[in-house]
Amino acid sequence: MRKLIPLAEAISNYVQDGDTVYASGFTHLIPFAAGHEIIRQGRKNLTLARATPDLIYDQMVAAGCAKKVIFSYMGNPGVGSLRIVRSEVEAGNLEWEEYSHFAMISRLQAGASGLPFMPMNRTAAIDLEEVNPNYRRVTDPYSNREVVVVPALNPDLAIVHVQRADTSGNAHIWGIIGEQKEAAFAANKVILTAEEIVSEDVIRSDPNRTLIPGFIVSAVCHVPYASHPSYTQGYYDRDNTFYLEWDKISRSSDTIRDYLNEWVFNVRDRTEYWEKLGSEVHERLRVGERLSTSVNYGKY
Repeated sequence: MRKLIPLAEAISNYVQDGDTVYASGFTHLIPFAAGHEIIRQGRKNLTLARATPDLIYDQMVAAGCAKKVIFSYMGNPGVGSLRIVRSEVEAGNLEWEEYSHFAMISRLQAGASGLPFMPMNRTAAIDLEEVNPNYRRVTDPYSNREVVVVPALNPDLAIVHVQRADTSGNAHIWGIIGEQKEAAFAANKVILTAEEIVSEDVIRSDPNRTLIPGFIVSAVCHVPYASHPSYTQGYYDRDNTFYLEWDKISRSSDTIRDYLNEWVFNVRDRTEYWEKLGSEVHERLRVGERLSTSVNYGKY
């Protein structure tokens, strides 16, 4: 089944005001292009869930898209605070739920498995239990010891960026693997953005890399450079310079507004965004070839 449509159409069709949206990806494959399109289309009152909100949610909160954030680490990685999310939380303008990384992924795992909750061993994160009523303790019926449980998370929509996919939504991911699979299986709908659209034969040639199967995908979008300023392993590097720049931009409502106007609202799509970055940035983020060793899957 062919599901390939433009990103703007996918966001229009599958993101509604008030939805819970999970933008997946850990360190790389962060779907900034989809976040920018959500901003561009003016979605409001979203609950933004993500293990590490990164700059994508700082920008979406700055644009007025969110009423709540659900997270397990919040910061500008390697730089400091997410100034906008933090200031809105501290001002009481933004609802929030905080979890440990393991608890956040356990919530997705429960959602992906069709379970109401997921048990965990007790950890050192006692303070989180004190401020988040979704942490509960129950008795293990087998050992009679106490375990911690967290409720399933079933987002209305998961957004997953991948290296390559076919038009049916079967997708390859390599490099650091985050929570993409769990988020996709837990969500009611999935928008997939891909650096490349390839034939089904390419996907079938390496089934172990197919972390996202097409039957759970609602829309596939060809969006090269969708992760910038994050990175996509094998395609382009992380733009560390921008992460430093965002720390300065996010200190002032005027500079935040100027950034959103220049790089989101006045940019038509990701192609125009990448061209606007210019050749110096393109060259700085270029990566060389480092091929993995081939695998022989044997005779059909």
